[in-house]
Amino acid sequence: MKEIIKKYLEKHGFERFCPKAVLFDMDGVIYDSMPNHAVSWHDAMQDFGLDMPYEGAYQCEGMRGVETIRLLTRQQWGREISNDEAQQMYAHKAEVFAQRCKEYPANIMPGIKTLMQQIKADGLKICVVTGSAQHALLDKLLIDFEGLLKEELIVTAFDVKHGKPAPEPYLKGMLKCNTEPWQTIVVENAPLGVRAAVAARCFTIAVNTGPLPDQVLADEGANLIFDKMTSLSEAWHDFYTPSSSSAADS
Repeated sequence: MKEIIKKYLEKHGFERFCPKAVLFDMDGVIYDSMPNHAVSWHDAMQDFGLDMPYEGAYQCEGMRGVETIRLLTRQQWGREISNDEAQQMYAHKAEVFAQRCKEYPANIMPGIKTLMQQIKADGLKICVVTGSAQHALLDKLLIDFEGLLKEELIVTAFDVKHGKPAPEPYLKGMLKCNTEPWQTIVVENAPLGVRAAVAARCFTIAVNTGPLPDQVLADEGANLIFDKMTSLSEAWHDFYTPSSSSAADS
């Protein structure tokens, strides 16, 4: 583990690694919601005559919804659509997703609450950084994670102009947490989210909860990869303790 941290410091030219905050993606990290997103993207875009394969939702995961739609229409229609048109199409996707969630509620990812409780006990801040703009799911966060999450430490699509894979969402998260990159750990599951976190120069942990191979996350620059959230939760104190963080500084 010390070698991994050393490589991270050397890559970015940082002198020390002393985490003070952990920034979590939401879909596929906090909630097992990506299967619902995949079906909703496919069905909603089909209503507009667009083909969104189920795996496409995982490949575009983390990107703001309107940006995903603009990418899709650019590829398949060969033209740029207006912001209003993209917003209307995304609103339809959100409606399809909300209905799907009523029929198949997204479960809290196993291990995430235990991990957050450990992080809080260690005195680190917890922030959520998501490309979502769906109020129902964001409101659910504060209910399901009462005592662990604060509204002022949630970054959504409403807070940024350039979503993942641009670094802006994680830069905004660090701003809210008042931390620098070497004081920040990101937990992601999506290639574009990993790319955004790496571009923000944060120490990036990927938890592969989807169908894509680990190599895709490694190619985007993830510093560590776990197979599931429970594995990261079980390894947390092997990876981070106040004493080991101080040792990594030296």
